[in-house]
Parts: sequence; structure tokens; C-alpha cells
Amino acid sequence: MSDLPPSGATEPVPPASPGVPADPTRSTPPAAAPAPASGHAADPTAPGSPTPTVPAQQGWPAGSGGFAAPGQPAPGGPQPWDPYRTDPAAPPQGWTWPAGGAPLPGAAYPGYALPGQPYGWHPGLDPHDPLVTPPHAGVGGWFSRCGGALRRGWRQLLPIMLLTQTVPAAVIAVLSLAFAPTGQPVTGPDGAPALPDGYFENIFAFYGVVLLAALIFGPLQSTGWAAGTWVVARQAAGEPVGVGAALRYGLRRALGLWGWTLVVSLLITVGACFCLLPGLYAACAFALFGPIYLFERQEPVGRAWRMFHNRFGMVLGRVALVMCALIAAAVLDGVLGAVNQLAFGVDPMAAPGTAAGAVAVAVVGAVLATPAYLAQLVGLVAAYAEQRAQEGPVNAARLAAELG
Repeated sequence: MSDLPPSGATEPVPPASPGVPADPTRSTPPAAAPAPASGHAADPTAPGSPTPTVPAQQGWPAGSGGFAAPGQPAPGGPQPWDPYRTDPAAPPQGWTWPAGGAPLPGAAYPGYALPGQPYGWHPGLDPHDPLVTPPHAGVGGWFSRCGGALRRGWRQLLPIMLLTQTVPAAVIAVLSLAFAPTGQPVTGPDGAPALPDGYFENIFAFYGVVLLAALIFGPLQSTGWAAGTWVVARQAAGEPVGVGAALRYGLRRALGLWGWTLVVSLLITVGACFCLLPGLYAACAFALFGPIYLFERQEPVGRAWRMFHNRFGMVLGRVALVMCALIAAAVLDGVLGAVNQLAFGVDPMAAPGTAAGAVAVAVVGAVLATPAYLAQLVGLVAAYAEQRAQEGPVNAARLAAELG
């Protein structure tokens, strides 16, 4: 008698229940194929592999995959997502890249990057916009927008800056020469320093005249800043501009911008009274108040503060570069002032000849500072546009329309 099991099925067939006839279509399942020696599961997509089938169930046609819901493929037909398709590299039927590139619901701006797009790029932004620096462009993109604004608008911006910034600076420089105190502290008979007669009166008169002139010229300077911003934005949007139209726009916005300038100047002065560093910090934190007022016309001080701290490094870097141009102009003015004093003495207004020479040097110094005014204008407008792009899609046409 042999010890080997009999051939055929190895699983016992359960007996039929009493009263239920046996299913004549039921067949004995074949024996399972042995697993590969490597231990990995067989690949159903490999050539020659049998296609898995779904066992027929009572009441369904043989070979069907199940019940067909309304609008779905018939049982046993091809399915849209076939896990046993012959080309594994091909995407399933009906599958495509999401249309557009808008952020997914609940996703934070600027959204996810699609193939061929830079990281963090939103399709609502134009990477070639002449004014708005895209989020991924960095300081190089900001420099490029500043240079483009100067190339497009220097013919309109230069006369505006000369009229509204250089002329007031020249007048204030001449008034400073006329009212500057000429008396210097001297050493008394006892060796202690002694002030000349009327020294404090001359000091108060000097600063009083300079402050009054600054207040008088404040609306004119605000007109120039508003007019220059209008030129930069409209030219970037491809709209026509003119010096007269720009100045008319600047006059409409001058008083409001001047009022906020006084508020910011007071805050910077209070900060400087504590120490130089708080004053510089306030100047950087509120640097974008002018463009914010012109484009948005609401809450320029608080908005500038939040914009500065939301992207601290980016805004500080742009404002610091603008301040470098202003510091260079201030250093040049100081050098010319020292040359003026050496050439024409401490009191150049005492004689007509020295007075004419001193006034000429002061006017030249104001004219040489004009490029710094241009750099300040385009640098701050481009920095503001860049921050708007960090918050959401925007372009030069929209910014130009916001100016009104």
C-alpha cells in the first residue's frame, strides 16, 4: 500500500446540503502554482502571466466583474483604471494633469509648482512684468525692474525731480548758508569754554528757518513723489504719460501724502531721540508708506509696518540699498560743504564775491543729489510692487489702475 496521497484535488469537497441539488457547473479549483524561488510575488503584467479573473457568482453572467451601476461600464468590460494594463508606463485612461496651476483648495499662496514652472510660482503672475518682481527673482529681478523704470521714464522723471526735489534742496542749502551761526565757542580768561554773544539765538534762528522752509516745500515735494510714482506705474502698464499730466495727478495727492509724511517724520524723530539705531529702524520700517498711500489710500503707517515685518529680510535689503544711494548723496554734500567753507570762509555771505561762489557750490551740490532722488523713487515703488506680488497675483496694469 502506497504512502503517497491520491491524485486529484487535495481539498475536501463539502457535501451538498439536504434538499439542495448539487451545482453541476461547479468545478474543482486547480492546484496553485509554486511561488518563485526568489521569494518575490509573480508580476501579473509579465508576458505569459494569466489574467486574474473574478469568480462567477449566482445570478451573474460568467466572467462578469460584478454589478454594473448606472453610468458605469458593463460588467466584464474594460475599466477606466485597469491595474493589469499591458503598458505600465502609460497613465490610466482619463487621467491628466490638473487644468491650470491655481492652488488647491485650502493651499497657501503661491501654490504648488507644475512641471516646467519654478517653485512657488503662481500662474496669475507674469514673470516678464516690467514693474512687478516675481517671488522667485530675488534682488536681481528687483534691480532689473528699477533699471527698466529709469530707462523708460527718465525724460519725464528728471524734470519732475528737478522741479520738486532739487529746487527745494537748493533753496534750503542757500538759506542754511545765510542763517548758519558764524560764532564759535572760544576759551575764556579762566580757561573754560565761552560762547559768543547771541549764540543760542542764532542756533534757534537757523533751525527755525530750515524747518519752516521744509514745511513750506513739503507739499511741493509730495507732489513730485506722487507724480513720479504715476509715471513709473503707467509706463510699466504701457500707457501714455506726460510731465503736465503727472504733476496734475501729484497735486491731487499732495496734501494727503504730505500729511502722512509729517506723521512718519515725527515717528522717526522720536526714535532718533532715544538713539540713532531706533531712528534708523523706524525709517526702514515705514519706508514704504508713500507707495502704500498712493496705491491703497488707507492705513499707510500700519500697513508699512506689517509689510516690513512679514518679510523682514527682503524689505530691509531693498530699503537698505535705497538708503545707500541717499547716504552717498549726503556724503557728497558734506564734501562740497567742507570745500565751500575752505574756499569761502566760515561766513561766506559777508562779501558779494564769496557769497556768489558759496551759493554756486550749494546749487551744484543739490543738482548732484538728483540721481539719489530718482533711485529713491523707483527703488521704493519697485519694492512695494514686489511685496504685493508676495501677497497675491498682481501686475503693472492693475497697479496703474489703483492709482486712479
